[in-house]
Amino acid sequence: MALVEETSVKVALETEASPDVPEGKTDYPFTASNSIYTAILSRNEAVKDAKRLKNFLELRDKYVHKKVLFEDPLFPPNDSSLWYSSKFPIEFEWKRPTEICDNPQFIIDGASRTDICQGELGDCWLLAAIACLTLNDKLLYRVIPSDQSFTENYAGIFHFQFWRYGEWVDVVVDDRIPTSNNQLVFTKSFRKNEFWSALLEKAYAKLHGSYEALKGGNTLEAMEDFTGGVTEFFEMSEAPKELYKIMKKALERGSLMGCSIDALLPSHCETETANGLVRGHAYSITALEECDKLKVTKDTKIRLVQMRNPWGMVLWKGPWNAKSKEWSTISSSDKARLKKKTVETSETWISFEDFKKNFTKLEICNLTPDTLLDDRSHSWTVAVNEGRWVRGSSAGGCRNFPDTFWTNPQYRMRLYEEDDDPDDPEHVACTVMVALMQKGRRKDRSKGAKLYTIGFSIYEMIGSQQHLQKDFFLYNASKAKCKSYINLREVSERFCLPPGEYVIIPSTFDPHEEGEFILRVFSEKNSKNRTKKGKPIVFVSDRAKANKEIEQDDIEVQKEKKEKVKPKPQQPDEESGEHKMFRAIYQQIAGEDMQICANELKVVMKRVLEKHNDMKTDGFSLESCRSMIALMDTDGTGKLNLQEFKHLWSKIKAWQLIFKKYDKDKSSTISSFEMRNAVNDAGFRLNNQLYDIITMRYADEHLNIDFDSFICCFVRLEGMFRTFHAFDKNGDGTIKLNVLEWLQLTMYA
Repeated sequence: MALVEETSVKVALETEASPDVPEGKTDYPFTASNSIYTAILSRNEAVKDAKRLKNFLELRDKYVHKKVLFEDPLFPPNDSSLWYSSKFPIEFEWKRPTEICDNPQFIIDGASRTDICQGELGDCWLLAAIACLTLNDKLLYRVIPSDQSFTENYAGIFHFQFWRYGEWVDVVVDDRIPTSNNQLVFTKSFRKNEFWSALLEKAYAKLHGSYEALKGGNTLEAMEDFTGGVTEFFEMSEAPKELYKIMKKALERGSLMGCSIDALLPSHCETETANGLVRGHAYSITALEECDKLKVTKDTKIRLVQMRNPWGMVLWKGPWNAKSKEWSTISSSDKARLKKKTVETSETWISFEDFKKNFTKLEICNLTPDTLLDDRSHSWTVAVNEGRWVRGSSAGGCRNFPDTFWTNPQYRMRLYEEDDDPDDPEHVACTVMVALMQKGRRKDRSKGAKLYTIGFSIYEMIGSQQHLQKDFFLYNASKAKCKSYINLREVSERFCLPPGEYVIIPSTFDPHEEGEFILRVFSEKNSKNRTKKGKPIVFVSDRAKANKEIEQDDIEVQKEKKEKVKPKPQQPDEESGEHKMFRAIYQQIAGEDMQICANELKVVMKRVLEKHNDMKTDGFSLESCRSMIALMDTDGTGKLNLQEFKHLWSKIKAWQLIFKKYDKDKSSTISSFEMRNAVNDAGFRLNNQLYDIITMRYADEHLNIDFDSFICCFVRLEGMFRTFHAFDKNGDGTIKLNVLEWLQLTMYA
């Protein structure tokens, strides 16, 4: 009996509150992406490299020497850098800090959370993350390099560094900032002549395409871009009992932390509650404290949370606000200590109990995957792989769609050794953390893109090296899975699994949603035993990707070898009726040389196919016939003789049987999702990337492949394999070609 698993879905509302600013258009229609693999686009890399800017130091020194201020051609001071949907009702003037005030400074007395005041852009989620970043100097100056100022070597150029999908990138900007009436419109410092926060915001806007792209988001997203850390997300309604301990340990370990209150409706993001907090708005958590009560009660201690509002003002009207009577219930020393921690008017204290009652979600970005409930330190092995969901090929959706779920990318994970747990010698599980992140959706907002609802499942498997098929998932339950599918940039979950072999299936909730993702798997292991027993985790992808943590199959693309059986010679008088028909048709079309060209082959194939009433087809296109000749042309004439034609027809007959097997509705087309199985039945073994390319190359807009395209694909595969093996003189799976040989190979295929 086929298994049915329940798949839950949650919707995460973005926090985008902005003071005294109209929200504007927030509902963007979705438009499917038509982008294709980087592997295909790599032919354009030489052009891109020619246009790529030089690094920051080279550019700065160049403009200092020329005594000219840098102007960024990739993020110009015009509306394209500001908006993509509608124009903001303000007249902007882009100015350099030297034009705004006297004695501009990059950073004054160190960067601190007081330097971040939100402007007229709904990016409080970003500013909340920046405020958390200022609590850790090591992290802060990784993002904001200190080798820049408005005095020494000033050339109007600055740079910032962000973590992007597994690597750190350096973003260069000029210092022209949007202003109105000589005032900064967006993020600013409370000091009129300090500009690091405004320039950081500009660099982050450039990274995503425009300032408008920063409108609305989740604090976790920016925290991750500032640290490359691992995110955890807590719904207050489902928070663990040890939540205060988790939060305290997070701050001790340098984790970044934010909180927010979900908006009742997406269109009411700025609703203020009765106690002064704002729905749909992001707050930073900057400290936690415990104080002794003066009067001994059942609870002798009061636990407090310090939060910061990026707006630069406090609206909290509940207990422990600046003027509340609760301050009289603690000692004067505790009161002085807490007041000292409150360095600006945008910060306030709230009791932990009120915090849990009023806020709906807590976001934590850990610098390592160490659990916040464990006092021990750990070492981690991380495996990183990039992947893609391609519409019609590998975008299969969740388990609710059993006909396509199996086509999603599959990643094998081998856990070799259990954790070392001194408190539980019988513990025989491996701790892993799986984090799935979708790529580029914010940058593509201008094209109508939104975050997909994503998640993943983990299945136990034994021995199989092939892509798991539909029946496996119908009759096997998942061993573990994320709690719910949710529309966040990253979904992460921690698991304890027995040593063994597993497969991870990342997917969107609905099928046919095309996009790129990065999958990170962290394996926990004490370092003292790793060198004795080897790697605790091996992560294997079925995509063509190689790095230190990913174990690849020796041959990623191979054709299944078939047993060579010498056919029995056929006597002329035993010639079959079908062959007699071929000979008659062939002799009518062929000239005196008894060879046919592509145009003649098209006529021959049409007449032959007309004899098969079960196939609804108009025959083969001229291009398909040219490909067939290139495949079967053994003497280099560009034509087929009768023997070559017979050989070609025998292959087409075999491929036709495969086509009929998957053409279940007799429409003379097959689904692109079935192409994987059809290719396997023909004896070809390809990787996921090639299946995606086949779908993009041969499927129509309805994700169907007709008989002509089907045969053309198989002819191309057969020809490319045959040619490769002809060049592979040593049989080691590699060939070496010069440019002319490469052109000859690809032009006649």
